[in-house]
Amino acid sequence: MVDPVIPPFVPVLTAALLVAVLGRRSGHALATLVLAAVVPYVWLVPTGQHFQTLLFGFDAVLFNVDGFSQLMGVVFGFIGAVAVLYSWASKADPRQTAFALGYVGTSLGAVFAGDWLTLIFFWELMAVTSTLLVWHYGGRAVRAGFRYALLHGVGGTLLLGAIIWHYVETGTFLFTGDGLAGTVAPVLAAVGIGVNVGFIGLHAWLPDTYPRPHIAASVFLCVYTTKTGVYGMFRAFPDGQLAVAYMGALMAVFGASMALLQGDMRRLLSYHIQSQVGYMIAGVGLGSALATAGAFGHVFNHILYKSLLFMTVGVVIYQTGEEHLEDLGGLWRKLPLTAVAFLIAALSIAGFPGFNGFVSKGMVLAAAHKKHYDIIWYLLLAGGVGTFLSFIKLGYYVFLHGEYDGEVRPANVGQKLAMVAVAIPCVVFGIYPPALFAILPDVGGFEYTTFTVGHVAEGLILAALGVVGFVLLKKPLAKVGRVPDVDALYNRAGFYGTRALVVGTTELYAAVDRATVAVTSAVAGAVRDPAGTLDRLGVANVVGSDEAATNGANEQTGVDLRAGFGTSVLLVALLVVIALFLLV
Repeated sequence: MVDPVIPPFVPVLTAALLVAVLGRRSGHALATLVLAAVVPYVWLVPTGQHFQTLLFGFDAVLFNVDGFSQLMGVVFGFIGAVAVLYSWASKADPRQTAFALGYVGTSLGAVFAGDWLTLIFFWELMAVTSTLLVWHYGGRAVRAGFRYALLHGVGGTLLLGAIIWHYVETGTFLFTGDGLAGTVAPVLAAVGIGVNVGFIGLHAWLPDTYPRPHIAASVFLCVYTTKTGVYGMFRAFPDGQLAVAYMGALMAVFGASMALLQGDMRRLLSYHIQSQVGYMIAGVGLGSALATAGAFGHVFNHILYKSLLFMTVGVVIYQTGEEHLEDLGGLWRKLPLTAVAFLIAALSIAGFPGFNGFVSKGMVLAAAHKKHYDIIWYLLLAGGVGTFLSFIKLGYYVFLHGEYDGEVRPANVGQKLAMVAVAIPCVVFGIYPPALFAILPDVGGFEYTTFTVGHVAEGLILAALGVVGFVLLKKPLAKVGRVPDVDALYNRAGFYGTRALVVGTTELYAAVDRATVAVTSAVAGAVRDPAGTLDRLGVANVVGSDEAATNGANEQTGVDLRAGFGTSVLLVALLVVIALFLLV
């Protein structure tokens, strides 16, 4: 039995409660210190350390340290601390940062879980805390938050179903290293986790939600949910799953294509979360040592450059109040440091040689090529061209083309520090890949050389295709308006379907109510006036008037018949009412 240690989510969630009641400066200072302390804490805890207990009466491991959880914990803590600094510099209030800290804490709980029960517990709490973070901003973010919560509720329910199915098959919730047991559980898990990672058709919450809240909230949101989803996908399929790999490759192309058509800056970046997560999912699905290392290397790198992209775009929004490309232009003169930070992040996400995205993206591409999955390889390459196109477009219209007429002040000191802190590792890990390899989890060893002639040429060719493509497509792209996504269908279907269900149910009950009232009125009338009821029904007294001798007996018989008829009508009516209610 290993001596238990405190799980990192405990101090983070405790700090979240304190930040909510402290002042803005002291609250943000506390949050930054706590999250910064997570980095050395999880890195120095020995692999194999765990904290075993009972959760809901079942054996559970609240804190389990291995190479995968360590990597996730280090980057989660680092980027969380930087994002809090950025939040303070961008005038976020303490309550928003408290919700953000709750989001970080629950994400840490999920990635350090040592069993499926603990993972799903924090998985669902992560959905709750991220929804609160979105809702806090108000306005358009509220409705987007409802849609976000609904879709993640469905995904979490499917994952819970998979976990229960796994428990029935194995008798334990503990991780066994073999993924989920049986045939049904993996399918449910793939779809449930697919919501979090943005499977095509389940992805629309990303561009719908992330552009809505405060700019600092978007920096947190772009990091934790999707990357925790990649971690969960790996736990479900530790040896890979080819269908998942193909979905990841399709995500890379679809997300980049949709991003290219966007005019809203944060919506464009949100589609590229789906695209870049596609590379990670492809790596997990391929399942080889190189592919898995590349997937988690890309998780680490993506968190760096994607948060930097959201910070640079956030500075532009913060200083101009504009979110659409056509309302901006020429900002490199007024926001020079922000422009440089954007350039570093854009070259990193596009996989240009010398930047961190080139290293990890190249590992996934090499893994697909090595295993001769040519379709996956070509799709990932196509996603790379789309990425270059998208960020040439974004950088051109924001920083180069035209001239923004409004007054713009440079980024403040806190925003500059946050951007520089993230930009530096994007360059360091790109120039010196062994630094990245040193922190990757042990996946059994792999061979990969980053700067070969073929790899560098591949990156340069993708960049050249992106430049040429943008020159050719610039005018047509400028005419593209808002492009609908699948949510335009299922939001409408959900709205009208729900309305039809409510109206239909209401009308059905109204019809039952009218029928019940009518039948009850008829029964009451029959009981009060049996003779009148028989007359209204056309029943005549068949006793002849000329048989005077038997009038008394026949009169008594008629009374008995009327009473029996009234009772029968009452019983039939009651049975009809009971049947109607049972059917409804």
